[in-house]
Amino acid sequence: MVTPKLARLCGAALLTGLGFTAQAADTIQLKLAHYLPTAHSLHSVFMEPWARELEERTDGKVKVRVHAGNSSFGNAANQLDQVRAGVVDIAFGLAGMPRGRLPRTTLIEMPFLIKSADTGSRTLWELYPDYLKEEYKGLHMLALMTHNGGLIHTRDKTVKNIDDMKGLRIRTPSDTISKALTKLGATPVGMPPGEVYEGLQRGVIDGAAFPWDPVRGFKLDEVTTAHTEADFYTASFWFAMNEKTYEELPDDVKEVLDDMSGLNLISQFGEWWDEWDDIGLAAAKDRGNEIITLSDEDRAEWAAELEPVVDAEIEALEEKGIDNARDIYDRMVEVSSEYEENAATE
Repeated sequence: MVTPKLARLCGAALLTGLGFTAQAADTIQLKLAHYLPTAHSLHSVFMEPWARELEERTDGKVKVRVHAGNSSFGNAANQLDQVRAGVVDIAFGLAGMPRGRLPRTTLIEMPFLIKSADTGSRTLWELYPDYLKEEYKGLHMLALMTHNGGLIHTRDKTVKNIDDMKGLRIRTPSDTISKALTKLGATPVGMPPGEVYEGLQRGVIDGAAFPWDPVRGFKLDEVTTAHTEADFYTASFWFAMNEKTYEELPDDVKEVLDDMSGLNLISQFGEWWDEWDDIGLAAAKDRGNEIITLSDEDRAEWAAELEPVVDAEIEALEEKGIDNARDIYDRMVEVSSEYEENAATE
């Protein structure tokens, strides 16, 4: 590990190793990795501008190179391990990948728990100190987040109630949602996002579970006719720095980094996701697709139907040694409800 002190002593010499590297006097080189294409909004709107802001606010003392999904650091399954090991300094990853590594965090993905990215992200961050921190050993956390509640996008059939789900082959985003879809009478189909267009076009699947954003990103408006706004699931993400790298930063750089992370960063996620989802929604409307919105009563009915799935998932975690899994979930329900109520009154 090259420390900031050593970076200042080495002048123009190029030093490489784990963690950040020194390339010139008084310059700290940081690697930021994620698994997404550069065209994705999380890259172009969030991480790339965030990196440039860190450079600007440190007056060039810090330089950040962003390694996207097409780089040697871009494997989604490797993000957690490579930032812990210091192979990269900062990383953004899916909490559910690799599966089972962050089970406390992914409780937020239970069906009908989270409706908005703002609520989901704030809920995770509020629970982090007391309930989730032990999952992120070796890391200095910058943010936790979720996307807006996911929908059911269908090729031919319109889903207006639980019965309409029966027999449909639905692309699933996670193991938990696979179990939920099965309980609703659908058949979950594992499929990478990039293959969903062709799957719908050929009739291999009848629909897909996604938020609105990918409808435009993957042109799903072209191969779907209806979209059911169920807000029935979410996915969770983390943004973190190698702990040793953070500890060895100069105090003035730490101060800037701290100001650019935590709630100051998390408070932007909801607005970003709303903007990205609005683009997908507009694409579906322009195509003339039907939009169905489940009422609160409908959502309550679906949620009640899926309570056995939630209970089984929590029991499975308890059997694996997470004794407070139920407490974590209940606290997520409580906190997210408070945020939703506050948002409704604003």
